[in-house]
Amino acid sequence: MNNPLITVFTPTFNRVDFLPKVYSSLKKQEYRDFEWLIVDDGSSDNTETVINDFILEDEILIHYIKQPNSGKHKAINKGVSVAKGELFLILDSDDTLPKDSLLNINQHYVDIKDNSSIGGVCGLMAHHDGTIIGERKISSSMNLSSIEMRYKYGFVGDVCEVFKTDVLREFPFPEIENEKFCPEALVWNRIATKYKLHYFNEVIYYRDYLDDGLTSKIVRIRMNSPIASMICYAELNQLDIPFKDKFKAAINYWRFRLCYNGSGSYPKLFGLWNAIAPLGWLMHLNDIRVNKRQL
Repeated sequence: MNNPLITVFTPTFNRVDFLPKVYSSLKKQEYRDFEWLIVDDGSSDNTETVINDFILEDEILIHYIKQPNSGKHKAINKGVSVAKGELFLILDSDDTLPKDSLLNINQHYVDIKDNSSIGGVCGLMAHHDGTIIGERKISSSMNLSSIEMRYKYGFVGDVCEVFKTDVLREFPFPEIENEKFCPEALVWNRIATKYKLHYFNEVIYYRDYLDDGLTSKIVRIRMNSPIASMICYAELNQLDIPFKDKFKAAINYWRFRLCYNGSGSYPKLFGLWNAIAPLGWLMHLNDIRVNKRQL
């Protein structure tokens, strides 16, 4: 049996109530050459039972793996290591795909699959009511890196990156002891230093932001994973991006550097960027105040 073209990958943790919607959207796909790979990151609900019921229906190809709770980035690394598809689409457990999503991805991928400088394709995200997420200054298909999207063409808000699986194997997420979070931007930026993506102006992903989702708790999550946060902002500060964005990255570096009390090694900023530490300290104090109020 030939391997599928696309691996649709879902990392999940105690999201059993949302999984039927994900499954339903995958059953409706017009393009069928895909697998659904789920890495269960230590759920304590009945996720495994529900997924096994889906498997018994035999509607789509499903692979299920359960691991101890380690964080989304480690679940992605696991998924990438076992994925059978040429392309790897991360579909979070509370999101869905339009019925023509995989068809559109395939049609655009055909044009660039043999181009070794292109690391995948990229389309739009929308809310489930159809409202496009974010803004961008281009409306036609073109090849550009994730860094160019953000800092040259003014992309604001989320887009859906679908990487070649081999590219993700080349750039795994750092796995830092005692940290359960690593920003996806860290890896996407690293990929962007070598590969472009084929961007197209069509919706291929539906997302709404839940009150208890990662996005709603992101500052506290970053505070609990300061080394990964520091790596992300230290590397961003060194990229060829506008000065104001380097400045923001330096502030955020110090903002989360002040969360780290360990004795191990960590990334450092250089030169005058260290003079920005007082601004990061002010943001750090505000983060502490806000998180105490929310707890």
